[in-house]
Amino acid sequence: MGNESGTWIMYGVDWNDPECIHTVQEAIDYINDIGFLPLFKNDIPGFSLEERTVPEYWWCGDPEVDPWEWREIIARSGEIAYGKFFEKKAGFISKKWLPYFVNLRRDGYDFDALWDDEKASRRQKKIMDLFESEDELYSNEVKARAGFGKDGEKGFDGTVTDLQMKTYLCVRDFRQRKNKKGEFYGWPIAVYAKPEAIWGYEHVTSRYNEKTEDSGKAIADHIKDIYPVATDSQIKRILTGKSASGSRKKSKNS
Repeated sequence: MGNESGTWIMYGVDWNDPECIHTVQEAIDYINDIGFLPLFKNDIPGFSLEERTVPEYWWCGDPEVDPWEWREIIARSGEIAYGKFFEKKAGFISKKWLPYFVNLRRDGYDFDALWDDEKASRRQKKIMDLFESEDELYSNEVKARAGFGKDGEKGFDGTVTDLQMKTYLCVRDFRQRKNKKGEFYGWPIAVYAKPEAIWGYEHVTSRYNEKTEDSGKAIADHIKDIYPVATDSQIKRILTGKSASGSRKKSKNS
């Protein structure tokens, strides 16, 4: 999605194009096949769901053909991780490739060890503490219970985005909120969860036994195989945002 002279432009393909993704199941199959995919167009040509769907169907509200609706279905499917994983923008990571991203982005740190080494912010700690006793939480619940909002902590959106970029949180679902009578109302909002609460600690951290740079190389090599036009700098910026290096420390409980 681009902005040209103040007008938002969606990039994509025609319905009859061989590269067109027509249904949410085709999207799930494609993401599982290639491993990971941003939601919107970026610097790597063709590396997005946007560029493989029909532009006119976005935000039409029909879950049969609307990729914006698909992201909700994919998030709640439990097959694929969804969140702000690519340059702080939304995208998908398959269950198979999630451990590679977890090892690279976390640099081998569970959150408790990250906090102990003073590499996490107080705001991040307030949010992650909530998920010690909760498997999932609505975004508004996270904001309120972690003390963000008027007369409280600032920077909620940025803090949650950083936690997604580091793979400590992902979007589990999108749901309407409930009022005091238990009635649903409003637009669906994000429901956050730790990846471990969805796929289990053993799977999510299964690459902790390898060097972070090796996980980064596996990701880079894979994307080069699929998108050979991608440059090293594009891959670094889109997938990691930094070099795949650094020290390692495990959780005290790992």
